[in-house]
Amino acid sequence: MTPSLHMYEHHRFGPRTLPHPAQPSFLRAHHEPTRRVDIGEVAASGRPLRLQTVLGSCVSVCLYDPEASIGGMNHILVPSSRSDCQCAARCGVQAMELLINALMNLGADRRRFVAKAFGAANVLPVFQNPTVGDLNAKFVRRFLSTEGIPLLAERLGGTQAVRVVFHAHSGRAFVHTVDGSRLPKIVREETSYFNTGPTERFAVEEPVLF
Repeated sequence: MTPSLHMYEHHRFGPRTLPHPAQPSFLRAHHEPTRRVDIGEVAASGRPLRLQTVLGSCVSVCLYDPEASIGGMNHILVPSSRSDCQCAARCGVQAMELLINALMNLGADRRRFVAKAFGAANVLPVFQNPTVGDLNAKFVRRFLSTEGIPLLAERLGGTQAVRVVFHAHSGRAFVHTVDGSRLPKIVREETSYFNTGPTERFAVEEPVLF
């Protein structure tokens, strides 16, 4: 389903539902503090906190421990799993390791982790066949499968950028398509990051276990 700007997908760590139109949307909810998660950043919390990001070809994984009510989000630029990747937390394995460690430092148990993943759209005019978005989606699915972390919900691929809001304490996630007027800015930001590191970061290898 591709929601319009007035229809939002609502993902709980359980059955997928859509909020009733009379309910306030996540854009109007102010009862929780908000933290923006930009490219290469990781955020986690065991207290009420809205984590939000905008994704083009990048991908964000939201991990959650439902028993401890601890969740977090990363923002992955490229899927490289090379140990010498010079883009640090922007690379797939490094970003996943940082997120897992952040959750565990708050008291989460990785054996209970469940995941949702968003982004990986084909919005960049370069790096085709496969696209960066395709590689990011492949990496996320492979990594979670290898680590035994259930992927309960995803919106990966397509051609539209999305905005994601993840409630770290409850595990709820909302996603909606971004107004097309914002796409050029997203493309410029992601392309500028691609131009700041070695081309070998785009290699997709078997995820490193840790």
